Amino acid sequence: MADAIDEEFGQFVRSRLPGLRRAAHLLCGDWTRGDDVVQRTLTDVYVKWKRIRQVDNLDAYVRAVLVHRVIDEQRRGWARVRLVDRVPDVGGDDVRLDNVPAEVDVRAALAELSPRQRAVLVLRFFYDMSVEQTADALRCSPGTVKSQTSVALAAMRRRLTPSLTELGRN
Repeated sequence: MADAIDEEFGQFVRSRLPGLRRAAHLLCGDWTRGDDVVQRTLTDVYVKWKRIRQVDNLDAYVRAVLVHRVIDEQRRGWARVRLVDRVPDVGGDDVRLDNVPAEVDVRAALAELSPRQRAVLVLRFFYDMSVEQTADALRCSPGTVKSQTSVALAAMRRRLTPSLTELGRN
């Protein structure tokens, strides 16, 4: 029985891992931190797997755990920073922004947002969730989601408009 449950969890992880990594990268702005958060999220999910594997929307549950993990860790600050003598050349191969000019750095603009604002934008526009679904995932009111979305989009506009205006002139 335990082997079957472990295999079921393994299949779930294999099918969802690329999407979870992309979401964590968008939320954290960093592949390494994103991978750490995904690992912690999957550990949390594994511990509860026997109870939660039959929930109606398991993907929504895991997304909520991921978002809360990111917000909690960013609120506390990253406890561990590893210094290395050389930068590894891995990560990020599954997301391409080759068609976006270097001057328009959406990731940098996302990194300037608060963790909650970044979470709202990722859930609303990357996962294409409704206001109500986002509110459920973040455990807040739909009004909070709307206001956070508005503030976050205004900040993104302020950050990206000069780059886009300059590109339009060229």
